[in-house]
Amino acid sequence: MGPSVEDHAGAVRALRAQYESLPRGEPVRLAKRTSNLFRFGRPGAGPGLDVSRFDAVLGVDPVARTAQVQGMVTYEKLVDATLRHGLMPLVVPQLKTITLGGAVAGLGIESASFRNGLPHESVLEMEILTGDGRVVTARPDNEHADLFRAFPNSYGTLGYALRLTIELEPVQPYVKVRHRRFDDATACFAALQEICATGRDGEARVDFLDGTVFGPRQMYLTIGSFTDTAPWTGDYTGQEIYYRSPLHRPIDYLTVRDYLWRWDTDWFWCSRAFGAQHPVVRRLWPRRYRRSDVYHRIVGFDRRHRVSARLDRLRGRPPQEAVVQDVEVPVTEAPRFLDFFLGEVGITPVWLCPLRLREPEPWTLYPLKPDELYVNFGFWSSVARRPGQAADHHNRLIEARVDELGGHKSLYSTVHYPPEEFWELYNGPAYAAVKHEYDPDGRLPDLYDKCVR
Repeated sequence: MGPSVEDHAGAVRALRAQYESLPRGEPVRLAKRTSNLFRFGRPGAGPGLDVSRFDAVLGVDPVARTAQVQGMVTYEKLVDATLRHGLMPLVVPQLKTITLGGAVAGLGIESASFRNGLPHESVLEMEILTGDGRVVTARPDNEHADLFRAFPNSYGTLGYALRLTIELEPVQPYVKVRHRRFDDATACFAALQEICATGRDGEARVDFLDGTVFGPRQMYLTIGSFTDTAPWTGDYTGQEIYYRSPLHRPIDYLTVRDYLWRWDTDWFWCSRAFGAQHPVVRRLWPRRYRRSDVYHRIVGFDRRHRVSARLDRLRGRPPQEAVVQDVEVPVTEAPRFLDFFLGEVGITPVWLCPLRLREPEPWTLYPLKPDELYVNFGFWSSVARRPGQAADHHNRLIEARVDELGGHKSLYSTVHYPPEEFWELYNGPAYAAVKHEYDPDGRLPDLYDKCVR
């Protein structure tokens, strides 16, 4: 049995006391065991804020289809709790150790986003520890509505979500998966746009939609539909690798849980960098360690200690630029962006995920247009730099093209915008007003400092 409301209230009191005891003038950081950010600096100096007591599901209401959840609970734990009631969060980000608070203060996305928007859009209210030490309950219709709407994409610079009430939706036991191949980007994105507009693919209802680009003439849309029965179920936690399945299995069936975590076992396709996709290595690599948080720790160690960079120098290889990004581009501009990306950057595979906001108004710090269908492009690898190219050459090319096409870039990874450009893109004046209201002394970092510096 999870913690009670009284236990949660006690944890809040203890956290406030801890926050007040931290030295003024020193940066506040969370003492978290896991992270899904891709900014690998030196570990933060000074004392951390211990939020380990905020990692539970407080309750699921199957009638109202809501859940009361603490901010540091992982989606893995949250999904286990809701599936017992035949329910799931409206959007479940792809990786098990993403926390609910992290997906709201950052941004999450998944294959239900074409119909359910982003994770923060299913939040009904949030209890937030603000930078000035208050604990406030923010809702879209109360005196803290400005904080509620500015919290997404604030990355812990306005406060920390301690408790959230979120909407849930019913599930069926299985997901039928169909992979449709395209050899032309224009046709692929036209089909994606049609599916998102109708919610159907032919006669079939579409509950989930994403895609994978293997090359300029090899791309797949993956269409998922709930179903009560399945003639078989795939298993991508063992020897088989999910992202390769479109190449040889046009139709598949997964349990709901396995569908939600289909990308986690191999961190999309990034496990190949560690040899984990080699059949022999895979048999020897324990199943419990084939998961995204393990790979993330390996990458973090490598980035901090520059192991790969030193080996590349010893082998005479050119320096590598990490290009780990997710960007949203209007669907009408998606073929142009993909053509640019494959030509100028050349990373494959690339993940595709359509999204449309549920809300009729834009969110303060990530102002996507509510009436616009976007395509998220996810690419996570490195590119060799030619002599004379700046260390951020490819990342800046991507940022410039995304801006030119009317898109936006997520801030979980490296960011290369100069301050003026950054604040123009992420609504600096509105951020400054909310920051002044809830963190006037600047105890929490500034968003630009957090994401860029």
